[in-house]
Amino acid sequence: MRYWTGLVVGVLVVAGVARWGGEDAPVDEAPSEAALAIETAPESAALPGPAIGPVLPEPAAVPAPAEDATDWSRVVGGGESLDMLLAEAGLDAVTRARVSEALATEYDLRRLQPGHGVSVRIGADGMPREAALEIENGVRIEARFGAAPTVEVVPPALDPVFFAGMATIGSSVYAALEAAAIPTRFATDLELVLAGTLDLRSALAGGETLRVAWREHRLGDRTIGEPLIDFAQITLADARYEILWPDAESTLTRIYRDDVLVQIFDQPVAGARLSSAFGPRKHPVHGFVRMHSGVDYEAALGARVRATEGGRIVHAGRKSGYGLMVEIDHGGGVQTLYAHLSSVNAALTEGVRVAAGDEIGRVGSTGTSTAPHLHYEIVVDGTPVQPLTDQRLRRAEDADPAEARRVLDRARDALDRRLAEAGAGGAGNEG
Repeated sequence: MRYWTGLVVGVLVVAGVARWGGEDAPVDEAPSEAALAIETAPESAALPGPAIGPVLPEPAAVPAPAEDATDWSRVVGGGESLDMLLAEAGLDAVTRARVSEALATEYDLRRLQPGHGVSVRIGADGMPREAALEIENGVRIEARFGAAPTVEVVPPALDPVFFAGMATIGSSVYAALEAAAIPTRFATDLELVLAGTLDLRSALAGGETLRVAWREHRLGDRTIGEPLIDFAQITLADARYEILWPDAESTLTRIYRDDVLVQIFDQPVAGARLSSAFGPRKHPVHGFVRMHSGVDYEAALGARVRATEGGRIVHAGRKSGYGLMVEIDHGGGVQTLYAHLSSVNAALTEGVRVAAGDEIGRVGSTGTSTAPHLHYEIVVDGTPVQPLTDQRLRRAEDADPAEARRVLDRARDALDRRLAEAGAGGAGNEG
């Protein structure tokens, strides 16, 4: 599959907040057994031998003649199905079924909705050469038809735009964010990421300072998806908490209290947003309160899912409710579980070992699910535990203190600079 990373350069000021662009380059790691199993074998080198006759130059490649083809596309309207639109494009019933079957391998066609896009390239013989759906957040499902159809999920090439803002908390975090023109959804994001470290609601008395850096993603002039926090500072009466989220290429979240790293955890999808907490909740499908045995990460269909720690595959396949899933045993009674996947790395079979960071599958919405996301669990001796605070896979005290402080200082400096550029460095908004 194809993936891109966009870059916005420069500083813009909009509605009193700073915007900027840029990101760190990823660091490559040595491949594990699972990663090596899907590497393409190198081409064999030509064997030396005696020359027979004159050595002639290779004939120039003759490009194949371009095929006459017709491109058809349309935006899905209310009450319209894919079959109806393909019929409008001129495809017969058998061909429409073939196209639908191919696209359905990567997307549940029952979720097609107004505003999605359908496009087809039709050859001179009236048969489709390519078909595509553009679905949520600019993601495309692309099918190509030859001897056998091939289908892939193609995320959009997005440009990140970065912001910063400041607020003073009065009646609530939500009200403070709203007054400061900062996305109000961050009130929930802060509560979720601090769960198990700080009860944010009970800790607030009024007058606390909140400073936030965040990013949005653009596809042309369209904003795609929801804003994501990069860094937040909350200054309480007796302590200062700072949260450093992973960027688009990393998976590590760090929480500091008064300059000391107190919590650190990995998430399986780089740059994804934590969307549901561990613990009792009203089930989004069944409608009654039940235990949510993990955490959910909101991510685009087809986003890469990576193992948070090395271990041995104990299951890679379907399981009731979880859909397509992977379970990894890390030893000592600790396992991790990754559910609702759209696909699983074909190299993963029972007993195969993976390393931390290995790709194990792609985000999907299989099983009991209402939208693309990843359900992630840590299970200890058969019992699910809170993934954001459990210390068995990674402990804050094991991190390099000097590196932890360098990371924090860089985040602080960037936030100070962007707030100063927006003229918001010393101002607060009462909420």
